[in-house]
Amino acid sequence: MENLIALLVAAPLLGAAVLLCGGRRLDAVGHWIGTVLAFVSFAFGVILFADLLGKDAEHRTLMQHLFSWVPVEGFQADVTFRLDQLSMTFVLLITGVGSLIHLYSVGYMEHDERRRRFFGYLNLFLAAMLLLVVADNYLLLYVGWEGVGLASYLLIGFWQHKPSAATAAKKAFLVNRVGDMGLSIAIMLMFTTFGTFAFGPVLDGVGDTSEGKLTAIGLMLLLAACGKSAQVPLQSWLGDAMEGPTPVSALIHAATMVTAGVYLIVRSGAIFNAAPDAQLAVTVVGAVTLLFGAIVGCAKDDIKKALAGSTMSQIGYMILAAGLGPIGYVFAIMHLVTHGFFKAGLFLGAGSVMHGMNDEVDMRKYGGLRKYMPVTFITFGLGYLAIIGFPGLSGFFSKDKIIEAAFAKGGTEGWILGGAALLGAAITAFYMTRVMLMTFFGEERWRNQPTRSPEAPSAEPVAEHHGEHAEPHPHESPKVMTIPMILLAVGSVFGGAFFSIGDRFLHWLEPVTGHSEGDSPVSAATVTGATMVCLIIGVGIAYAMYGRRPVPAVAPRGSLLTRAARRDLLQDDFNHVVLVRGGEHLTRSLVYVDHTLVDGVVNGTAASVGGLSGRMRRLQNGFARSYAVSMFGGAAVLVAATLLMRAV
Repeated sequence: MENLIALLVAAPLLGAAVLLCGGRRLDAVGHWIGTVLAFVSFAFGVILFADLLGKDAEHRTLMQHLFSWVPVEGFQADVTFRLDQLSMTFVLLITGVGSLIHLYSVGYMEHDERRRRFFGYLNLFLAAMLLLVVADNYLLLYVGWEGVGLASYLLIGFWQHKPSAATAAKKAFLVNRVGDMGLSIAIMLMFTTFGTFAFGPVLDGVGDTSEGKLTAIGLMLLLAACGKSAQVPLQSWLGDAMEGPTPVSALIHAATMVTAGVYLIVRSGAIFNAAPDAQLAVTVVGAVTLLFGAIVGCAKDDIKKALAGSTMSQIGYMILAAGLGPIGYVFAIMHLVTHGFFKAGLFLGAGSVMHGMNDEVDMRKYGGLRKYMPVTFITFGLGYLAIIGFPGLSGFFSKDKIIEAAFAKGGTEGWILGGAALLGAAITAFYMTRVMLMTFFGEERWRNQPTRSPEAPSAEPVAEHHGEHAEPHPHESPKVMTIPMILLAVGSVFGGAFFSIGDRFLHWLEPVTGHSEGDSPVSAATVTGATMVCLIIGVGIAYAMYGRRPVPAVAPRGSLLTRAARRDLLQDDFNHVVLVRGGEHLTRSLVYVDHTLVDGVVNGTAASVGGLSGRMRRLQNGFARSYAVSMFGGAAVLVAATLLMRAV
C-alpha cells in the first residue's frame, strides 16, 4: 500500500507534463485530462485513508523511500514520502477540494483559448502541494514549497495581457521569496544542529538542543509561514492575487498555498514547544493578522478582495491556534479543513455571480441576485453561515474551539488572545453579512449600468462574449459549475459536526500533534455564548447599514479607518516607503560611498603613483649635462656630510 503514496503526486504531475508539453492537439480534451487525473489522485488518497483507518492509532504511518537524492559524505538527502494522520488530512483536502475546483473550471474557463495550459498549471499546483505535505524531510518539503510558489506565479498571472495580473504575479512571487529565505535558513540551521533534514531525527532531537538555536529555527519557520500563508508582515500579495481566474483564488485560498504555513508550524510543533519565544511570536502574528484581514474585508467593494481579506483573517485564526501549542494544534487543522469547504464554496460562488454578471466584481453593481441565481444563492449562503459561526454549521465547531483554546492559554496572554479572537468573530459576521446583503438582497443596482469586465475569461474584450457595454442578464451557472458548489456546501454544513462527534478529529490527529486541555478561566458554554453575542452584533450592524438603507453606487468617503482599510491598511504604502524608498536611499548611499570612499582611495592611490612617476621621469631626460650636474651635486652632498661628521 505504501507504493500508492508516490502515485498521489505522480498523477497530477503526469497531467501537468502532458498538458504543458502535448501541444495544441490536446486543446479539445486537455481540461478533461487534467480533471480526471486530479480525481485519480483523490481516489488514491481515499484508498490510503481506508488503509490507515484499518491500523491502530499509534501505527498509522506509511513510509515510501524512492531513491537517495544527494548521497555524499556527511550529507544525505533522500526522496522519501511519509503518510500519517496529519499529512493524510491534507492529502484528502487538497485532492478532494482541488478536484472539485478542476471540475468547476471546465465551465468557468470554457471560452479561454489557453484552457489546456490553465489545467496544466492547476495540475502542477496540486502535485507541488502534495509533495510538500507527504515529504519526510524538510529539504524535500522545500522542493514542494518552491513548486507551489512557481505554480501560483503562473496561475495568478495567467491573464498576463492585463498589466495588473502580471504585476500581481510578480508581487506574489517576490514577497514569497522573503518567506522562502526564512525556510532555507531554517533548513541550514537544522543541518548544522542535527546533521540531518529528516522529520524524525530533527523533531526527536529537540530535547538535546539549546533553546536559543530552537528559537532561531522557529522564527525562521514562522517567517516562511508568513510568506506562504499571507500573515503580517508578508500579507500584501494576497489581495492582488485576485487578479487570477476565480478558480485560482479558490484553490490558493482554500485548499493549497495559504494552508502550507499552518502545516509547516504544526508539523514542526516539537520545535515550537521547546522554544516559548518563537511560539509566542506565532500567536502574536496570528492574532494581529486575524484582525488585520477582517478590517480590510469590511471596506472592499470587490467581492473577491472582500473574500481575500476573509482568508487572511481565517488563516490568522489557524496560526493563532498553532501558536498555542498542544492546546491548539488539532483545532488549527480542524478549522483549516472546514475553512477549505466553506471558503472554496464562497469563491466558487463569487465566480458564479461574476459568470452571470458580465464578470463584474463590484458588489455595488449587484443586488437582488437571489431570485436569478437560486443555487448560487443557497450554496453561497450556507458558506456565509458557516464562516460566521452560525450554530450547527462547520465554522461554529472549529472556530469556537480556537477561541476556547485561546482562553485556555491562561493568564493575561489568554485573555488578550481570546478577546482578539472574539472581536474577530464579530467583525467577520459584519463583513460577510455585508457581502451577502450587497450581492443577493436589496434593489437590482445592475440595471442600466453597462459594465466592462476587469476579469474576462479570455484575452479578448468581454464584448466578444456579452456584447460591448451590454447590461448584465443574471442567470444561473451550468451544472458543471453548480455541482462542485453544492458538494462544498454539504461540507460547509456537516463537516464540523462530523468531526466533533465523539471528538473523532481530535482522536485522529492526537497521536501526531499531541493535545492538552489547558486551563481555561471560562467555560465552553460561556465562550459559545460570547461568540453568539458577537455574531448577533456583527450581523445587526451590517443589516442596519446595508439591509435597511440603499447602497450608493459610489462608496462614501468614510472615516479615516475606512479609507485606510480600502488601501489594505496602508500595507503597500508602508512597503513602498520603508522597503522601496528605503532601498533606493540605501542604494544611493552605497553608490556615494563607493564613488567617494572606495573609488577615492583607489583612484587617489593611482593618481599619487602616477604623479610621482611623472616627476621622477623628469630626472631621466637623456641630457649628459643634466646627469653631470646630478653627479656633481651628489658628490658635493657626500663631501659636505663627511666634513660635517668629522667636525662633530
